[in-house]
Order: sequence, then C-alpha cells, then structure tokens
Amino acid sequence: MSLRAWLGVYLRGAAMGAADAVPGVSGGTIALITGIYARLIDAIAGLDPRACLALLGPLARTPVDADARATVRDELVRMDVPFLCVLGVGVLSAVVTVANVVQYFLTTRPVATYAFFFGLVLASVVVLAGDVSLGTPRHVTVAVAGFALAFVASGTAGGQLPANPVTTFFVGALAICAMVLPGISGSLILLTLRQYDRMTGAVHGATAAALAGDAGALVAHATTLVVFMAGALVGLLSFARVVAWAFEHYRAATLTFLVALMTGALRAPLRLAFADVSAIDVGVVGRFVVLALCGALVILALERASGTVGY
Repeated sequence: MSLRAWLGVYLRGAAMGAADAVPGVSGGTIALITGIYARLIDAIAGLDPRACLALLGPLARTPVDADARATVRDELVRMDVPFLCVLGVGVLSAVVTVANVVQYFLTTRPVATYAFFFGLVLASVVVLAGDVSLGTPRHVTVAVAGFALAFVASGTAGGQLPANPVTTFFVGALAICAMVLPGISGSLILLTLRQYDRMTGAVHGATAAALAGDAGALVAHATTLVVFMAGALVGLLSFARVVAWAFEHYRAATLTFLVALMTGALRAPLRLAFADVSAIDVGVVGRFVVLALCGALVILALERASGTVGY
C-alpha cells in the first residue's frame, strides 16, 4: 500500500475513534460508511494470537535470519496486522482528543451533553427499529430481557460498580464488542454502567498529568486505561467473536436483543442529565429537547450517508 493509502486508513480509524468516544454513535457505522467494515471484520476474525506468539521464536534467535524475518513479515501481512495497527493508532488518537472535549462539556454543561447523547441513542434505536423482529414468543422474550437488563443496569445500581481493575477489565471487554457492530455504541455500554465519566476522566487526567509533568497522577490514570485496553483486547479476540457467531446463527434474535438493550439504556442519559438539576423548569426541558434533536440529526445524517445501517 502507498503512503496515501495508509493515511486513508489512519483517518478512517480517527473517524471511528471519534465516534466510539460518544455514546450513541458507533465506530462500526463509520467503518461501514468509509468502506472498510468488511476488511475490519475479516482482519479481526483472522487474527490468531497463537500464530502471533509463534512468530516471536524466529525473531528471538540471534542473529536474525533474513528468511525468518521475511516469513514473519509475510505472515503478519496475511493476517492484515499492519492494517489493524494503523487503524488502531487512528482510533486511539481520536479517542484521546474527543474524550478530553467530552469531559470538559460533562463538567461544564452536563444537561446539554447528556441531552445530546440521549438524541444520539434515540435516533440509533429508530434507525435500527425496522430490523427488529417480534413475530415469535422467543423474540419477544429476548426483547423484554434486553430492555430490562439495560434499564436496571442504567439505574442507580450502575453507580455501585466498584472502581477496581477487575471491573475496568470486564467493562473494556464488553464495550469493545459493540464497537464492531454498526449502530451499537461501545460508549453507550460505559454510560449505562456508569463507567463513561470515569473512563473519559481517566483519559483527561492522564493528558493533564502528562502536560503538567505529574508522574504519580499519570501512572494512576494510565494504569486504569491500560487495564481497560487489556480487557478490550481480550473482548476483541473472544467476546466479539461470540457476538459475530450469534449474528451468523441467530441474526434476528441478536439484533432484537441489541436494539432492546439500547432502548432500555435511554434511561442512563435521561437520568444523568437531570441528576444535579435543582429545579426542572420549562427552560431546562426546552434546552434538553433542542440538544436531543441535534444529536438525533447527527445519527440521521450518518444513516443517510451510509444508505442503510447494515450487518
């Protein structure tokens, strides 16, 4: 690939990262719109950790054999690892930037920010509603289960999740599963579990600590992010494949469950928007509705750009 082509991959990753940092906007949708979704899924499905570890053997030998180096290079290219690495760098660079912006608005304009999130999620539900199947008792049961699970998780109980490495690891594993599906947002899972503010705060804290030269704070925040990314890597290599298998064998039921999950999760931004409002009046509600409509328009524009949200 040429340098221009690799730059295109990086920019697509940056667009996906920006989307993944905002609840309601799916990085999978961006991948679909920009024409790399099929390649992304194929690369993830073809990534074999055991093969990657086996390649370390030839590289560890001294001196490094030219033929062995060529074999390693060819195997990495076959698994499309360079594509995933460049795309991943784009995703991470955008996530850091957008997360800092979001953290600022969550601190200074919480009602407006959560209203915007609410509109994003609501419009995503509307866009995907046409693919929901409620024609059988099993599908109805799946829908009720998905809605109830998200509704309960996005209540006050979500705030009781302990802020420890184990929780951070599993939250990362769950969030990454949504990233590979068009229309489903990984950040929405974080928001539902009351971990979104914590993770964006970790990104903001690490950035501020690095700029200020505060090594202690940088290590603390960076540790949280590393554990989260480790969970995301495990989720990408395991849980995401389970989701892909469910889509292949039980597409209608799986999609119904996910859309019901998003619908139940609408409770999270709605509740958080007014959590610290002393008095809810017409002005507050009016601003919420306007910002929610702005968020909905973003999703509708993305849906129009992609033609349709497909799986």
